Amino acid sequence: MSTEMATITAKGQITIPKGIRQALGIERRDRLVFLLEDDRLILIPVRHRPLGELYGVLPATRPYPGHQAIRQEVRHERGERLARGDA
Repeated sequence: MSTEMATITAKGQITIPKGIRQALGIERRDRLVFLLEDDRLILIPVRHRPLGELYGVLPATRPYPGHQAIRQEVRHERGERLARGDA
């Protein structure tokens, strides 16, 4: 267990000590969840994941038809809406 201290500023901000940031792999622009449990505060890092890392995370519900097929489908649906006056 590692113990370090931080001081709260007038704006209610703190700086997470470098040793703690390094141990948890917390980097600039990472987010933290604040969990209040009785009289204790628990900080949980939320990992920033590049978009490319998320590829394949969700299963496909249907095969990918390709850009051209999707564009044609969108044009067709939009054309029908315009014809009905729903634009």
